[in-house]
Amino acid sequence: MKQVERILSEKLLKISAIKLQPDNPFTWASGWNSPIYTDNRKTLSYPEVRNFIKVELTKTIMENFGDAEVVAGVATGAIAQGALVADTMGLPYIYVRSSPKDHGLENLIEGNLKPGQKVVVIEDLISTGGSSLKAVQAIRNAGAEVVGMVAIFSYQFPIAVENFKKADVKLITLSNYTAMLSAALDIDYIKDEDVETLKQWREDPETWSPNKTIDE
Repeated sequence: MKQVERILSEKLLKISAIKLQPDNPFTWASGWNSPIYTDNRKTLSYPEVRNFIKVELTKTIMENFGDAEVVAGVATGAIAQGALVADTMGLPYIYVRSSPKDHGLENLIEGNLKPGQKVVVIEDLISTGGSSLKAVQAIRNAGAEVVGMVAIFSYQFPIAVENFKKADVKLITLSNYTAMLSAALDIDYIKDEDVETLKQWREDPETWSPNKTIDE
């Protein structure tokens, strides 16, 4: 039986929530060249995929962070899925902005969060972990406890592993880059010769360029 990470990878590829273009890379906002672009917001337009993710996120939380009292979504990508999970679990919901509002109460956290509450954070995508961990810090600054984070997909960058370790945050992802490559090959989304290129990018995304050889 296929594991969740493989099933989800296939679903994300089929609806173009994940796109792979090793020969015609994307340019990220950071300036990095990348053979992959991920937009998990697209899953919201596909009820079957949306529900699959909601159910698996909920199961993961119940199995690993069963003491959570509040569900938090990270803006903007995880706001909707976080709300769906909170509703399914019957728990209070908040979401964390990337920066405080520039008017009104200037909230960074939207919703009612009380000091001492145990919070599980929902994220849609983990790259370096920087923005995700800013949300964690905002919750901690509010006096609440982060029991862990569950994300839909991770690029599995070594720097992200290190950043989560330093922040003392347990991270569990439904799927990941390794599982996605295997699924993409199985469904003929990519060719055998693309795999090495895609693996090279994950190992050094900051300096990667298309058609770069291993010896360079």
